[in-house]
Amino acid sequence: MKRNTFYIVLSAVAMLSILLSACGTAATPTTSAPAPATSAPAAKRTYVLVPKNLGNPYFDAANTGAQKAATELGVTVLYQGPTTADATAQITMLNALIAQKVSGLAISADDADALVPTGQAAIAAGIPVVTWDSNIAKGGTQLFVNQADTQGIGDSQVQMALQITGPDGGEIAILSATAQAPNQNAWIEVMKTDLAKPEYAKLKLDTIVYGNDDDTTSYNQALALIKTYPALKVIVAPTSVGIAAAARAVKDQNLTGKVFVTGLGTPNALRDYVKSNIIPEFALWNVPDLGYLTIYALDAIASGKIKGNPGDTFTAGTLGSYTIAPDNTILLGKPFIFNKDVIDKFNF
Repeated sequence: MKRNTFYIVLSAVAMLSILLSACGTAATPTTSAPAPATSAPAAKRTYVLVPKNLGNPYFDAANTGAQKAATELGVTVLYQGPTTADATAQITMLNALIAQKVSGLAISADDADALVPTGQAAIAAGIPVVTWDSNIAKGGTQLFVNQADTQGIGDSQVQMALQITGPDGGEIAILSATAQAPNQNAWIEVMKTDLAKPEYAKLKLDTIVYGNDDDTTSYNQALALIKTYPALKVIVAPTSVGIAAAARAVKDQNLTGKVFVTGLGTPNALRDYVKSNIIPEFALWNVPDLGYLTIYALDAIASGKIKGNPGDTFTAGTLGSYTIAPDNTILLGKPFIFNKDVIDKFNF
């Protein structure tokens, strides 16, 4: 009995030894290849869309298009800007973004010349810089996304003023954004040239004032124009803040049908004024498309698809193909005239 028990225990020990040996071999193979290394996912690019100032419906509309482009491209687009249209505040904010090493900057410049060193600093740090709506002077940007041809925008302002006054003409005044805004100043220069032509001889430009793209300041400037020039027929405001403020001033002074407003603005902000004939017509372009195109252009540079040089071609999503012009610009398209017949077809 004892002998049998001894053999049973011995057999069990031997069997256990074999099993442990087999388990050890399976757990530590010596002939299989090591598992391939897993690559870390590429970092998601983060761009910043920088308007002249926040709280402006025009720039908010551009951001809508920018966010649509971000979704399609799989990137992040932040929307950051100064609270007021001030170049110093914009530069301070941009310097902070450069220090954060964002993937790219899309800037609407508050001052073309003042922002050149900031743009150069970003580019030197390896951060692509694209401007939109309002350009930075030479050296401060790699590409300007122009909303419409400068000549065409200026022409449209004078043409609308004459359309509103009728063939007999009359007195007009310009309510602009800031005195340093490069796009505003370029359009106004075209308007001045046009007003010297025979076909516009009956339009008299009384003055040019600046509302600093601030609603209260623009409103007060419009009131001052109305009081200072009793024969004033049309206030031309090539700024979305200024045109809405001027229209409100006309309404508040019960001058509907006597003083009119035109210029550049967004349909949603001006719809009621168009229908009440305070603003018989105004011009603009597709602002969401401007933001959309800007982000596609910035991404094309940041991703290495193009260098941002004249002749470079890229595809901007649903807008199609664009080629950079010799002056390092791309053009969104021609200005569009909004009036009561078409305004309800647009929502931005």
